[in-house]
Amino acid sequence: MLTALGGCESGSRSQTADQVLGSGSKVLRILSGSENSELEPILEQFANENDMRIEMTYQGSLDIMRQLEQDKLPYDAVWPASSLWLNVGDSSLNLKHAESISITPVIFGIRQSLAEQLGFVGREVSVGDLLEPIRSGQLRFCMTSATQSNSGASAYIGFLYALLGNPESITLEDLQTDALRTQMTELLAGVERSSGSSDWLKDMFLEGDFDAMVNYECLVIQANQALEAEGRETLYAVYPTDGLTIADSPLAYVDQGDGQKEELFLSLQEYLLSDAVQSQIQRTGRRSSYTGVNPENRDVFREDWGLQPDRVLSPIHMPAADVLFEALDLYQTQFKKPSLNVYCLDYSGSMSGDGNRQLEAAMEQLLIQSYAAENFLQASENEVNIIIPFNDETLGVYAAEGNGPALEDLYTTIEALGPGGGTDMYQAAVQGIDALKQYDLSAYTPAIILLTDGQSGGSFSQLADAYASLGSQVPIFSIMFGDADESQLEDLAEFSNARVFDGREDLVGAFRSVKGYN
Repeated sequence: MLTALGGCESGSRSQTADQVLGSGSKVLRILSGSENSELEPILEQFANENDMRIEMTYQGSLDIMRQLEQDKLPYDAVWPASSLWLNVGDSSLNLKHAESISITPVIFGIRQSLAEQLGFVGREVSVGDLLEPIRSGQLRFCMTSATQSNSGASAYIGFLYALLGNPESITLEDLQTDALRTQMTELLAGVERSSGSSDWLKDMFLEGDFDAMVNYECLVIQANQALEAEGRETLYAVYPTDGLTIADSPLAYVDQGDGQKEELFLSLQEYLLSDAVQSQIQRTGRRSSYTGVNPENRDVFREDWGLQPDRVLSPIHMPAADVLFEALDLYQTQFKKPSLNVYCLDYSGSMSGDGNRQLEAAMEQLLIQSYAAENFLQASENEVNIIIPFNDETLGVYAAEGNGPALEDLYTTIEALGPGGGTDMYQAAVQGIDALKQYDLSAYTPAIILLTDGQSGGSFSQLADAYASLGSQVPIFSIMFGDADESQLEDLAEFSNARVFDGREDLVGAFRSVKGYN
C-alpha cells in the first residue's frame, strides 16, 4: 500500500512529525528529505542510547528551501538531499555545522535485459547514448519532478550540462537555445511516471511494471534487493558519464540560541560521521567518500548489477541561483511532458462552509498561474486540466487546455459552484476515465486527483470496469478531508499504484503536493 498517511513502522507519531524515534525527554526536530527515512534504524539507536527523541519531518528539497526562506523555522536541523538547497535560497537563518553525511549519485536503473538489448552493459554511457532509445520509444523511465524533488532536479541539471556540451557553468543565455529546447523536450518525453518523492518513486516502481527509473544509486540498490527477493528481473545501473550529479546529504544546525540543543545536534552528527556508523550507512547503499566504498561493504555495490564501487565521483559545478530557478521554470512550463490532470472535487453538503472555502483556496493555488509559479507548479502551454465536481452525481465536466485565460475561467467556475447532496466519488472517477479516453495518453503524464470528505456511496466495481477499458495505468491520487473513509481511498491507491494525501490539517498544502506528483 502506497500512502502518505503514515511513516515507517518504528516509533510513534507526534502532531507535526512524520516519524518519532526514541521516547526520551530531550528532543531534536529535523526537517529532512524523504530518502533519509532509510536511516531511521540508525537514528533510533542513537535516540535510545541518549534518552532523547528525534522527530523527523519529510519534505521535498524545494519545500525545504522555501522553509529556509522564512524568518523562523520550527526545526532544530535541516537535512536536504543536496547542499544546493542550503545555498540557493534567500535565508536569514543562522545555519551552522553543515557536514555531508553520505554521498550518492543520481543514476539510471534499467531493466537488465533491456540494458543488454540497448548495448549499455559493461561500457560508459553518455546522455546522448540514452537519448537515442528514448527518441525511438525503446526506453521509457520513471523520474521525480525536477521542481519538487532533488533526485529529479539533479538529473535534470545533469541533462542540461550534457546537452549543452559540458560548459564550465550554465548561463541564462545557454537555456534559451533552440537546440537545447528540442533535445530536452525529447529526453523528458521518455518519462512514463513522475513523483514528488524519491523514496516513493522507488516504491511505485516496485508496485508497477516499468522498464527503468532515474533515482539515487542507494534507492536503485534497495529496489534491486527487493526485486531479487521477489524473483523479479533486477535493474542495471547506468552512470551518465557527461551528466552525473551527486547528492551530498548535508546535515546542518539551525542556531536559535539554545546551547543545549546545539550540543545534542553535534553529538548526533559526530555519531553519524563515526567510522562504525558510516559503515552502517554504506550498507544502505550510500557512499562515504567520492573515491569508493569500504572493502567490507563491496558486496552491497554489486558489479553484476552494473554498480561501480571503485568509481571516482566528480561533482559538477551547480548553476547560480538565478540560472537554477530559470531552468526549473523552463522545465515546468516548456520542457517536461505536459500533465493531463482530472480533478474530481467533492461538492456534497458536508463540504459547506470552511471545507468549500479551503477547496477554493487550494484550486486557486493551482489554477491562478501567478500563485502556481511560487511553487513551480505552473501549467505548460500543452497541459490539460479537467474539473469534475460531484456530490451523489457528477455536476459537469469543465476543461481548460494550456496556461492562458481558460485556467482562470476554470477557477471562476469553481467559485460559482455550491455544495449540497450526498457523495459518490466512484461515479465521478468513471466520468474522469471517460474524459481521459479523448486524449492520446502517451503524450501526457495523466492522473486522476480525487478529493472527498465523507464515506462514498456508489460502486468500486463500476470504476474497476471503466479503468480496465482505459488500457493504461493512470494513477488515481486521492486527498482525504473531513470524515473521508480512509480504507476506500487506500483501495483506490493500491488499485492504481497511486498515493493518498492527508488534507485534513492543510488542504491547500495537500493539493500542492499531489500536483507535484504529476
